[in-house]
Amino acid sequence: MSPTAAPTYVEGHGLLTGKTVLITAAAGTGIGFAAAKRAAEEGAVIAISDKHERRLGEAADELAKLIGSRPLAVPCDVTVEDDVRNLIDTAARELGGIDVLINNAGLGGEANVVDMTDAQWDLVMNVTLNGTFRCTRAALRHMRPRGKGVIVNNASVLGWRAQKGQAHYAAAKAGVMALTRCSAVEAAEFGVRVNAVAPSIAMHAFLAKASSEELLDELSSREAFGRAAEPWEVANVMVFLASDYSSYMTGEVVSVSSQRA
Repeated sequence: MSPTAAPTYVEGHGLLTGKTVLITAAAGTGIGFAAAKRAAEEGAVIAISDKHERRLGEAADELAKLIGSRPLAVPCDVTVEDDVRNLIDTAARELGGIDVLINNAGLGGEANVVDMTDAQWDLVMNVTLNGTFRCTRAALRHMRPRGKGVIVNNASVLGWRAQKGQAHYAAAKAGVMALTRCSAVEAAEFGVRVNAVAPSIAMHAFLAKASSEELLDELSSREAFGRAAEPWEVANVMVFLASDYSSYMTGEVVSVSSQRA
């Protein structure tokens, strides 16, 4: 089928007015940056983080141009516990509390299991699963005494389905899904919701450089719309899960793709 055209960008409707939102891995051109922009457009006061300080600063400058004010930007490597604690403590202090955490940090790669090294496996797991765990734990410790909060994790349809060369990434994202469900059950008693999105392919400049054109074309062609998602289309679902419109949803993993199976 011929791909459908990308939809018109949806303007904000104040879904996050009065809320503070922290987004990890928000530098660059991908889902994290889109989520930060969307959250701000929906009325939130935002803070962004990333491991790469230069790109983080550039993202903050770009957001300042787009939304009219420069967000708090805190460098953080999610594989380092001290960095994660500093991120949550700094954001909570500067923003007056964290209402929403969007866990976007993740790392992929490509290697068949028979050839995969321990180092390749461990790196993807440490960033994608362990990093999400560290940030979730730190955020829950902040949100529990406040009796409110929302965490939105970025999973992947690969947490459900198989793809050659992606065992480490798929296992990590399946772990993110399980972490989402279990932490949601635990956090419900103190008024905190935890959900996740599961996109397949959201096209942006870094992904285009890091992946082969053949693979991207193949993945895009499998989608019902015959195209990759725009990063902001995934961010829109994150915003919904972060907002009060999803007040009775917790422990859910929402597919933003037709490639679940």
